[in-house]
Amino acid sequence: MKKLPALAAGILCLAVGPALADGDAVAGKAVFRKCAPCHSVEPVNRVGPTLAGVVGRPVASVGDYGYTAAMTAFSEGGKVWSEALIAEYLLSPRAMVPGTRMTFAGLRKQQDIADLIAYLKAPATR
Repeated sequence: MKKLPALAAGILCLAVGPALADGDAVAGKAVFRKCAPCHSVEPVNRVGPTLAGVVGRPVASVGDYGYTAAMTAFSEGGKVWSEALIAEYLLSPRAMVPGTRMTFAGLRKQQDIADLIAYLKAPATR
């Protein structure tokens, strides 16, 4: 009998999980304000490379941007900025890529990360 509540809770978590994974692009636009001092969603580099088209783009592949040796090494093996890799990176960029120029500490809320990724994927919300 004790297994039934645990099973029900597990099923509920599975049902809610995908909903949390779906981001809100409009909310992501507000989260992007934390990125905007260094990044653009237009095809122009700032202190950091453009984030226009970043989802699905190979890591360290913006041709006219000078990446650090650390980011170039991280890109080896053909890594692509998938939603999962971006989400992991945004938790702690310097932990994932030691030696990166990116000084941003990271986003702590999973929903902020999901919202930001939705914004980066949805040009109509810009």
